[in-house]
Amino acid sequence: MAHIVSQSAYNRLTDRLNRFPQGAPPSELLTKILMVLFDRRDAELVSLLPVRPFTVKRAAGVWHMPESKTRKILDQLAEKALLVDFEVNEEMHYVLPPPMAGFFEFSMMRIREDIDQKLLAELFYQYLNVEEDFARSLFTEGQTQLGRAFVHEPVLSEENALHVLDYERASEVIKSASHRGISMCYCRHKMMHMDRACAAPMDICMTFNTAAESLIRHGHARAVDVPEGMELLAKARENNLVQFGENVRQGVNFICNCCGCCCEACNGCGKCVALCPVEAMTLVSANDPQHPKRKVARVDESRCLGCGVCLRACTKTESLSLEHRPKRVLTPLNATHRAVVMAVERGKLQHLIFDNHVLWHHRALAAVLGAILRLPPVARAMATDQVKSRYLEALALQFS
Repeated sequence: MAHIVSQSAYNRLTDRLNRFPQGAPPSELLTKILMVLFDRRDAELVSLLPVRPFTVKRAAGVWHMPESKTRKILDQLAEKALLVDFEVNEEMHYVLPPPMAGFFEFSMMRIREDIDQKLLAELFYQYLNVEEDFARSLFTEGQTQLGRAFVHEPVLSEENALHVLDYERASEVIKSASHRGISMCYCRHKMMHMDRACAAPMDICMTFNTAAESLIRHGHARAVDVPEGMELLAKARENNLVQFGENVRQGVNFICNCCGCCCEACNGCGKCVALCPVEAMTLVSANDPQHPKRKVARVDESRCLGCGVCLRACTKTESLSLEHRPKRVLTPLNATHRAVVMAVERGKLQHLIFDNHVLWHHRALAAVLGAILRLPPVARAMATDQVKSRYLEALALQFS
């Protein structure tokens, strides 16, 4: 009986995770991961938390607990990096981060004794690299993605540099952040436990702003200044790592320095080819009758991230160059804007608008809105275009 009760707590936590646009497909592996990270009580309590940031008072009302006891539990969860806590107008707010980029990574961003990290690494590997449902939902559903590749700045020509905006440069994120934190790379730490880690730098995972402030305060990251941040960025580039960060223009909270052999952020497409982390570059026949064995490089534009790492190997021949995409890809203004756009594209906007699942009328309205969002693709596309308007950007600025 106790096992059934425990399972139901983790099932409810899974349901809670999937009320956010970027969720986690249910599976036995996910349940096992959650059981390592959350004890049964914490799973039950977290499953009741709002989708949006909340205060101690709000959580106390949801949990039907005194505020003093609620604050203690919330702080314990933040200490374990299962919640992110931050101050707004001298009042502490809390939010449950998504699994990725979120508490999956946080659990492996330092050496810990309170959880079995080897077991967790094995479970993560199976869930993300073998089952593939999570990676597929993370990187292929909807137009608006959680993350984006930052351009490899050292290879920009003078002409290209004029067209690369500040928010597309990792260096500008480092310079403009309010807080900068450095942690152990989740991906390579995970693969280390699998005896498959590469030789790329380990202590190079970057967090910024609100997320960095919380992780630094709780010992999951160490604070660095701008010069050290820039040195680490240069080190990542020297090791041909791709900067893959949060897909927003303002308030970027993370930048991963990714390789093709360890990192899920590189689409999980297989073994890396040369320097390209996503196997977008291949060698094909040059069709040269005088030199039948001669090959030339070809890029698969559908896979290409536009990161420019491949140009590091082509500085002498200059046969490769960066080109402008025919249409600039939308980068959401901030996390609020991105969450709404992702929710519309994935049919989950009702969970953001009607966050209170206790009141019957909220549930009814959520069901109605959910039905609207299950309209045919053309109608859904029209709704998406409306959400991506300047009007939403104004709202995002007002309420973020």
